[in-house]
Amino acid sequence: MGETLLAGLLRAGWSASDLIAADRREYRRAEVEAKHGVRTGTNVDAAGAADTVVLVVKPQDIPEVLPEIREAMRPGALVVSLCAGVQTWQLEAGLPDGTPVVRVMPNTPAQVDEGMAAISGGKNATPEHLDRVTAIMSAVGKAVTVPEKYQDAVTAISGSGPAYLFFVVEAMIDAGVMLGLPRDVSTLLVSQTMYGSAKLLVESGEHPTVLRERVTSPGGTTAAALRELEVHRVKAAFISAMEAARDRSAHLARPAKEK
Repeated sequence: MGETLLAGLLRAGWSASDLIAADRREYRRAEVEAKHGVRTGTNVDAAGAADTVVLVVKPQDIPEVLPEIREAMRPGALVVSLCAGVQTWQLEAGLPDGTPVVRVMPNTPAQVDEGMAAISGGKNATPEHLDRVTAIMSAVGKAVTVPEKYQDAVTAISGSGPAYLFFVVEAMIDAGVMLGLPRDVSTLLVSQTMYGSAKLLVESGEHPTVLRERVTSPGGTTAAALRELEVHRVKAAFISAMEAARDRSAHLARPAKEK
């Protein structure tokens, strides 16, 4: 996700000279520098050079990263966390007093500039800080500001959401093959149907129930298919799955919270 955001900022017109990328692994720094033309360095190098420090590490690595960067950070620097489940107060506790922190949950469609990010400010974050983070995340899609208490739910919906949709696409493609279609034809049919349906939902502004009903003729093929989905409690399964994702998001942050 870190490289995805970096590439998106460059595509959106940000100057490479205004960006610095960090990684503990020297070979990765060399790869990023060669591919994107930006400066690279250690975590300490990047934290000391930046007005906005974006943390893109695993939640369990936060207790190691914060002590590494806190002494190097510029006074008043903004910290932006893309670490799933880690709360702003946990980051604030490991950073210099008064450090503004903004928590972000992005998703992988950011790779094609169609990401969805949810942004929450910590106790020291001002509206100007939130606007800065919104501008950063808008380089790779859309961004919305939400109270932090909703972030685990956001993780379950949009953060993990692409995987659910790919799972549905995979099932539909396999169904097409079982019904006799060549796999490449089935893949094209399903992929374009998913893409077109998503675009229709966004651009029409209509409720998904309304759009679904327009496809569902009484006693028709769609009605027969939807009946099977109801019999197998697919909607209930999705709700349970997202509850599990929300709970896991909270669980992943425990090591950082305990330390």
